[in-house]
Amino acid sequence: MRSTITARGQTVVPAPIRERFGLGPSTRLEWIVDSDGSIRVVPVDLNPIRAFRGSGAGGGTAWLLEERRLDRTKQER
Repeated sequence: MRSTITARGQTVVPAPIRERFGLGPSTRLEWIVDSDGSIRVVPVDLNPIRAFRGSGAGGGTAWLLEERRLDRTKQER
């Protein structure tokens, strides 16, 4: 499946993917650049505990605190 990026940097997640993974309007997506240069898009659970379950790579607390700080900054605007 393919989608196009608009001039504003937006794209559409194809309907079959949204349906298969239960993605909706409030779903947050994590964009990951792999070491081979490929890009993965992964849905992030809104529950921070479930979102980190099994990640085990370390640094999760710092990442979570930074995400929350960015969320607060956006809400203050």
